[in-house]
Amino acid sequence: MNELLLSILRAATVHTGYTLVCVAIGFALGLFLGICLSRLPTLSKYLIPLLSILNTVPGIVFIGVLVIMIGMTPATVIIALSIYAMFPVLKNTVTGLDGVDAQYKEAARGCGMNHYQRLVQVELPLAMPTIIGGLRLSTVYTVSWAVLAAMIGQGGLGDFVYKGVSSNNNALILQGAIPAAILALVLGGLVDTLQKRVVPRGLRKGGAGK
Repeated sequence: MNELLLSILRAATVHTGYTLVCVAIGFALGLFLGICLSRLPTLSKYLIPLLSILNTVPGIVFIGVLVIMIGMTPATVIIALSIYAMFPVLKNTVTGLDGVDAQYKEAARGCGMNHYQRLVQVELPLAMPTIIGGLRLSTVYTVSWAVLAAMIGQGGLGDFVYKGVSSNNNALILQGAIPAAILALVLGGLVDTLQKRVVPRGLRKGGAGK
């Protein structure tokens, strides 16, 4: 039993590592590209639907293509999951920034703020509930997507799931699925805590369901 517990903890550690690294990269990329696209509404109008279509491509297909290109390495998992983690943040960043009322932007201009100051001090704080909502979705989704790492021999809780499926062993499946579900709940709770710290109190409720 102790050996089994240690195996689960090791797999959970790898799984958590993939999740945190990929969500961090995905958040940075999504926030940056989302800000850029919010400044290019014509391009955003066509690119966001295209990205939404790409987001529906099964992770197994994308990882398979990357395996052909760069082999079965942790980098393959990180690249694939980071791109998938980016989509919810990017979309919510554009939605949040586009949703900032024009009167606030005009008031900021009237106060003499430059473009950067308006973005950082006015637009991003007002859009933050929606952006954090995207981060929460990205985090929860990435926990489940990280199961795919096991398909190319890169560990994680997916090892238990795939071994259980291949051997028709429900106990093995649960040994991977239950810790993954707990991890998703814990990380989701941490994002909720982050939201309380970075989002102004009066704006929190509006972004909770994003």
